[in-house]
Amino acid sequence: MLVVGELINSSRKAVAEAINNRDKEYIQELACKQVEAGADIIDVNCGTSFAEEVQVMNWLVDIVQEVVDVPLCIDSPSAAALAAGLERHQGQAMINSISAEKERWDAVIPLVRQFKPKVIALCMDDGGMPASVDDRLRVSDQLINGLAAAGIPAVDIYLDPLIKPLGVNHEFGMEALESIAALRQKYPEIHNICGLSNISFGLPERRLLNRAFMVMCLLKGMDAFILDPLDRPLMSLLKASVALAGQDEYCLQYITAARSGQIKA
Repeated sequence: MLVVGELINSSRKAVAEAINNRDKEYIQELACKQVEAGADIIDVNCGTSFAEEVQVMNWLVDIVQEVVDVPLCIDSPSAAALAAGLERHQGQAMINSISAEKERWDAVIPLVRQFKPKVIALCMDDGGMPASVDDRLRVSDQLINGLAAAGIPAVDIYLDPLIKPLGVNHEFGMEALESIAALRQKYPEIHNICGLSNISFGLPERRLLNRAFMVMCLLKGMDAFILDPLDRPLMSLLKASVALAGQDEYCLQYITAARSGQIKA
């Protein structure tokens, strides 16, 4: 189970202020806390910096790598910012994201070929957000074939079925779960990932929905999440669910996390 810590994102007010003030200590502490809580990869996103995004991405990648040894997920709608982050990154990075939209594909696939990162691939093409399980399966074929042709092995591909807010349509939760199951069945060697909190957007007590949805996703075949690792009940449920799903031999990960105080009932 792969956990991508989502908190270094300039859409969050405190992070935006830290970036504007070049508050290195705040960003580094946030990175360290996420790793200590169980994050395997740290997402860095400064998309609200606009004209300064390339420079800010360089700064973020440099200062986060000073204090954590885990890889970073370079996260931006800008191909130039992705390139900047990948060039500064030590070792194999992850990128968020590529899609089958022609403009996005053409901008990002050269970076994929050059840097060979782990790739989050959104199940979306020029037709827009997927409206069904079949839409996701159709687009995923295109993505997987294109990434394989670019030299990316199956183990480094993370399909994102695109989770839509439950508050917009009460069927979006089941649509997502059915899509995860279908992708897992069709591509057992490919990873599935999602931004967990998308499901709860606009609804009260969002963390409760996120936690319940995570367990349901895991049982359908999701094996990576972009989430808040500082949500201790969420991380505790994740470790427990992985063990209960038979993915933690002798429950060693669960026991270790419990003994270290990382998780708690």
